[in-house]
Amino acid sequence: MKINKILNSLEKSWERDEILIKIKNGLSTDEIVSEFLEKNEVQIKKLNTLLRPEDIDLLNQVEQLSTCEAKLLNNINNLNYSKNMGNIPKINEKKISLSNNIPTNSISLLMINWSNKFVIIALLMISAIALSKQAWA
Repeated sequence: MKINKILNSLEKSWERDEILIKIKNGLSTDEIVSEFLEKNEVQIKKLNTLLRPEDIDLLNQVEQLSTCEAKLLNNINNLNYSKNMGNIPKINEKKISLSNNIPTNSISLLMINWSNKFVIIALLMISAIALSKQAWA
């Protein structure tokens, strides 16, 4: 199986909407990841055999980027939480939805979309490099 087929298959298996539903239903992130790894064990093993050291370095950098984004979102969320603690009675009195007032929703959507596109581009780049290397070999 070619690397791009494996990556496309894994991408289809990792539906963000389904992941969000699982989170809303109370599954932990560890459970979600374990379930994904179990369902896609064969494809992940094949992918690992096709990855070169420079591809693994790129994946490590993408992982660090995702960790950095998660920390940023966490800090933004914590800042908004501490700001809004004083506003809770006002919000409850006016019955205003917090989701419409907090600008981090748009920031988090931007980060999610940007991060997702970056990961897809990185994976496609890895597959293109691997395919071109195979063509030259």
